[in-house]
Amino acid sequence: MNAVILAVLVMVALALARVSVVFALVVGALVGGFAGGLSLEQTLDAFNEGVGGGAQVALAYATLGAFAVAISRSGLPDMLARRLIAMLGQEADAARQARVKYLLLGAVLLVAISSQNLIPVHIAFIPILIPPLLKVMNQLNLDRRAIACALTFGLTAPYMLLPVGFGSIFLNDILLANINSAGAPLGLEITRGMLPLAMAVPVSGMAVGLAVAVFVSYRRPRAYETREVAGVGSGDGHSAPAPHALGLVMSGLAIVAALGLQLYSGSMILGGLVGIALLSLGGIFKWREADDLFTSGMRMMAMIGFIMISAAGFAEVMKTTGEIDTLVQGAFSLFGDNRGLAAIAMLLVGLFITLGIGSSFSTIPIIAAIFVPLAVQFGFSPLATTVLVGTAAALGDAGSPASDSTLGPTSGLNIDGQHDHIMGSVVPTFLHYNLPMIAFGWAASMML
Repeated sequence: MNAVILAVLVMVALALARVSVVFALVVGALVGGFAGGLSLEQTLDAFNEGVGGGAQVALAYATLGAFAVAISRSGLPDMLARRLIAMLGQEADAARQARVKYLLLGAVLLVAISSQNLIPVHIAFIPILIPPLLKVMNQLNLDRRAIACALTFGLTAPYMLLPVGFGSIFLNDILLANINSAGAPLGLEITRGMLPLAMAVPVSGMAVGLAVAVFVSYRRPRAYETREVAGVGSGDGHSAPAPHALGLVMSGLAIVAALGLQLYSGSMILGGLVGIALLSLGGIFKWREADDLFTSGMRMMAMIGFIMISAAGFAEVMKTTGEIDTLVQGAFSLFGDNRGLAAIAMLLVGLFITLGIGSSFSTIPIIAAIFVPLAVQFGFSPLATTVLVGTAAALGDAGSPASDSTLGPTSGLNIDGQHDHIMGSVVPTFLHYNLPMIAFGWAASMML
């Protein structure tokens, strides 16, 4: 069996068996390295080399966790939660609850979409926005898997379709550049205007999946306990102060400053630190309590950070084996000149690679150099080739245990320990997004 397929299967099987995702990634990397002909020393060297690439992301998550805990101590989350709960009214009839529920889902979706383009802060908003809303979700008996699906859609669909913000990087800087680079010797060239048109069909598949998740799969009420958020309340000896004017003003200023600085500097770490400093100046907490604050934040985000570090090492081992090229070539040797099966092979190979690496942005350079010549050989048009490469790369971003698109929602929804990463974020997004994307992407490649 190909080393990449074996490694991903081992990783996914262990994760589904409720084994720690970090342990699953490490074991998957070792299995893939051995199967790919690497020695133990070579596998560990490759893993360690990749680990460095995830350290900055892990530190950013820890800083954001500390910032989220500091915000929660300001009293702003409790005030926000009380006001939103008041929208239910005293009687809280079913019709009114449904309106508030879908209003909340729509608001979360719009914020997630805006985080990719209008205010391109990516997942930095989740630890700030979602924890204060958990009380409202509990009051509504809202299934958090629906929120996870809404967040993941907002984190992935915009960069696939809209050439602004992160979409400009994905579509113009990576997808366009790699397809044209691989297609130049073959006379294939695409333009920027073709990219949104090509990706509109697979994104439509994601929209169908979102509608199914919200209105069918997770429509029924689901009960959750009201628990204290980690790092807040009696659990760590601190209680949220009663909201006061200065604290609320400084909380709002800290949120704006944290997001604004990230936009300006590109650093979530700097934004989070400045936000924490402003909250301290506003009297939300004393500066000598900063160590406790960071400890609480790191405890809250530790799982996410270690998964990101491990995923970077896993990806480096897969690249070092050289088995990714073998996987692609082997898939096409099975199908002869059948265009339909060739298209399915491209999509499934992309799915497997992205599931393991956790990044569609990193998948395109790996597959474009091989997929583009094969697509030309099978007679696919430039537009269909764009659909295949773009969809194959995006597949697996939603549904990978190591992807920002699933780790981000989990970081906010599991802050009280009631949202499992695999069964709450990974499996729902995998089923509702990857399956329709494969169907819609395949249909588009055959018709265009």
